[in-house]
Amino acid sequence: MRIRKAVESDISNLLSLMRELAEFEKYANDFAVTEDVLRQQGFHRWPPDFHCLIAEEGGELVGFLVYYFVPFTYRAKPNLIIKELYIADGYRSRGVGKLLMKAVAREAEQAGCGMIKWYVAKWNERGVQFYERLGAMIDPNWHEFQMSEKAFRDLAAS
Repeated sequence: MRIRKAVESDISNLLSLMRELAEFEKYANDFAVTEDVLRQQGFHRWPPDFHCLIAEEGGELVGFLVYYFVPFTYRAKPNLIIKELYIADGYRSRGVGKLLMKAVAREAEQAGCGMIKWYVAKWNERGVQFYERLGAMIDPNWHEFQMSEKAFRDLAAS
Protein backbone atom coordinates (compact mmCIF):
# COMPACT_ATOMS: atom_id res chain seq x y z
CA MET A 1 0.00 0.00 0.00
CA ARG A 2 1.39 3.37 -1.03
CA ILE A 3 0.10 6.80 0.06
CA ARG A 4 1.02 9.77 -2.09
CA LYS A 5 -0.24 13.13 -3.25
CA ALA A 6 -2.57 12.97 -6.22
CA VAL A 7 -1.25 14.11 -9.58
CA GLU A 8 -3.17 15.27 -12.62
CA SER A 9 -2.95 11.86 -14.29
CA ASP A 10 -4.98 10.40 -11.36
CA ILE A 11 -8.06 12.49 -12.20
CA SER A 12 -10.05 9.85 -14.08
CA ASN A 13 -9.59 7.17 -11.41
CA LEU A 14 -10.10 9.70 -8.61
CA LEU A 15 -13.38 10.85 -10.13
CA SER A 16 -14.60 7.26 -10.27
CA LEU A 17 -13.98 6.83 -6.54
CA MET A 18 -15.59 10.19 -5.82
CA ARG A 19 -18.73 8.97 -7.59
CA GLU A 20 -18.69 5.84 -5.41
CA LEU A 21 -18.53 8.08 -2.34
CA ALA A 22 -21.45 10.15 -3.64
CA GLU A 23 -23.48 6.94 -3.93
CA PHE A 24 -22.40 5.77 -0.46
CA GLU A 25 -23.32 9.12 1.14
CA LYS A 26 -26.54 9.41 -0.88
CA TYR A 27 -25.87 12.64 -2.78
CA ALA A 28 -25.19 11.16 -6.22
CA ASN A 29 -28.07 13.12 -7.80
CA ASP A 30 -26.40 16.39 -6.76
CA PHE A 31 -22.81 15.35 -7.58
CA ALA A 32 -21.41 17.95 -10.00
CA VAL A 33 -17.67 17.20 -10.00
CA THR A 34 -16.16 16.50 -13.41
CA GLU A 35 -12.65 15.77 -14.65
CA ASP A 36 -12.40 19.40 -15.75
CA VAL A 37 -13.46 20.67 -12.31
CA LEU A 38 -10.80 18.49 -10.66
CA ARG A 39 -8.17 19.59 -13.17
CA GLN A 40 -8.91 23.31 -12.85
CA GLN A 41 -9.51 23.51 -9.10
CA GLY A 42 -6.92 21.02 -7.93
CA PHE A 43 -4.08 21.20 -10.40
CA HIS A 44 -4.25 24.44 -12.43
CA ARG A 45 -4.76 27.02 -9.65
CA TRP A 46 -2.29 28.34 -7.17
CA PRO A 47 -3.03 27.86 -4.45
CA PRO A 48 -5.30 24.96 -5.34
CA ASP A 49 -8.86 24.87 -4.02
CA PHE A 50 -8.17 21.41 -2.60
CA HIS A 51 -5.37 18.94 -1.99
CA CYS A 52 -5.69 15.19 -2.31
CA LEU A 53 -3.87 12.18 -0.96
CA ILE A 54 -4.41 8.83 -2.59
CA ALA A 55 -3.88 5.24 -1.55
CA GLU A 56 -2.82 2.84 -4.23
CA GLU A 57 -2.02 -0.81 -4.31
CA GLY A 58 -0.49 -2.48 -7.32
CA GLY A 59 -1.03 0.70 -9.35
CA GLU A 60 -4.77 0.74 -8.53
CA LEU A 61 -6.33 3.69 -6.73
CA VAL A 62 -8.13 2.26 -3.68
CA GLY A 63 -8.78 5.30 -1.50
CA PHE A 64 -8.47 9.06 -1.28
CA LEU A 65 -8.57 11.91 1.18
CA VAL A 66 -9.44 15.45 0.00
CA TYR A 67 -8.51 18.36 2.22
CA TYR A 68 -8.03 22.11 2.23
CA PHE A 69 -6.73 24.77 4.57
CA VAL A 70 -8.54 27.57 6.39
CA PRO A 71 -5.62 29.97 6.75
CA PHE A 72 -6.92 32.25 9.50
CA THR A 73 -8.39 31.03 12.79
CA TYR A 74 -8.59 32.30 16.34
CA ARG A 75 -5.49 30.24 17.15
CA ALA A 76 -3.50 32.34 14.64
CA LYS A 77 -2.72 29.00 12.98
CA PRO A 78 -4.42 27.42 9.99
CA ASN A 79 -6.89 24.56 10.29
CA LEU A 80 -6.75 21.61 7.95
CA ILE A 81 -10.25 20.60 6.88
CA ILE A 82 -10.85 17.08 5.62
CA LYS A 83 -13.60 17.24 3.02
CA GLU A 84 -13.71 13.61 1.89
CA LEU A 85 -12.20 10.31 2.98
CA TYR A 86 -13.19 7.22 1.07
CA ILE A 87 -11.85 3.69 0.81
CA ALA A 88 -13.07 1.42 -1.99
CA ASP A 89 -15.16 -1.57 -1.02
CA GLY A 90 -12.89 -4.57 -0.56
CA TYR A 91 -10.12 -2.44 0.95
CA ARG A 92 -11.97 -1.30 4.06
CA SER A 93 -10.80 -2.57 7.47
CA ARG A 94 -7.31 -3.12 6.06
CA GLY A 95 -5.65 -0.03 7.54
CA VAL A 96 -5.93 2.15 4.43
CA GLY A 97 -7.97 4.84 6.19
CA LYS A 98 -5.48 5.00 9.04
CA LEU A 99 -2.60 5.39 6.58
CA LEU A 100 -4.41 8.28 4.86
CA MET A 101 -5.18 9.91 8.22
CA LYS A 102 -1.53 9.59 9.31
CA ALA A 103 -0.44 11.18 6.03
CA VAL A 104 -2.86 14.10 6.41
CA ALA A 105 -1.72 14.56 10.02
CA ARG A 106 1.82 14.97 8.69
CA GLU A 107 0.51 17.54 6.17
CA ALA A 108 -1.15 19.47 9.03
CA GLU A 109 2.03 19.30 11.07
CA GLN A 110 4.16 20.60 8.18
CA ALA A 111 1.70 23.46 7.56
CA GLY A 112 1.78 24.52 11.23
CA CYS A 113 -1.92 23.82 11.74
CA GLY A 114 -3.64 24.16 15.08
CA MET A 115 -6.39 21.63 14.34
CA ILE A 116 -7.79 19.12 11.86
CA LYS A 117 -11.58 19.17 11.42
CA TRP A 118 -14.11 17.19 9.42
CA TYR A 119 -17.73 16.10 9.30
CA VAL A 120 -19.15 12.60 9.50
CA ALA A 121 -22.71 11.64 8.63
CA LYS A 122 -24.62 10.76 11.80
CA TRP A 123 -25.70 7.43 10.28
CA ASN A 124 -22.07 6.43 9.55
CA GLU A 125 -21.42 4.60 12.81
CA ARG A 126 -18.40 2.72 11.45
CA GLY A 127 -16.84 6.04 10.45
CA VAL A 128 -17.49 7.59 13.86
CA GLN A 129 -15.94 4.58 15.59
CA PHE A 130 -12.92 4.67 13.26
CA TYR A 131 -12.24 8.35 14.01
CA GLU A 132 -12.70 7.88 17.75
CA ARG A 133 -10.13 5.05 17.68
CA LEU A 134 -7.68 7.54 16.17
CA GLY A 135 -8.23 9.92 19.09
CA ALA A 136 -10.76 12.29 17.50
CA MET A 137 -13.88 13.42 19.30
CA ILE A 138 -17.21 14.92 18.35
CA ASP A 139 -17.34 18.61 19.23
CA PRO A 140 -20.27 19.00 21.65
CA ASN A 141 -20.10 22.81 21.66
CA TRP A 142 -20.91 23.69 18.07
CA HIS A 143 -23.81 23.13 15.70
CA GLU A 144 -23.25 23.05 11.97
CA PHE A 145 -25.44 25.51 10.10
CA GLN A 146 -26.03 25.38 6.38
CA MET A 147 -27.56 27.84 3.98
CA SER A 148 -28.58 26.50 0.58
CA GLU A 149 -27.79 28.37 -2.60
CA LYS A 150 -31.43 29.40 -2.90
CA ALA A 151 -31.49 30.65 0.70
CA PHE A 152 -28.34 32.75 0.39
CA ARG A 153 -29.43 34.17 -2.97
CA ASP A 154 -32.77 35.12 -1.42
CA LEU A 155 -30.97 36.74 1.50
CA ALA A 156 -28.60 38.63 -0.80
CA ALA A 157 -31.54 39.95 -2.81
CA SER A 158 -33.54 41.02 0.25
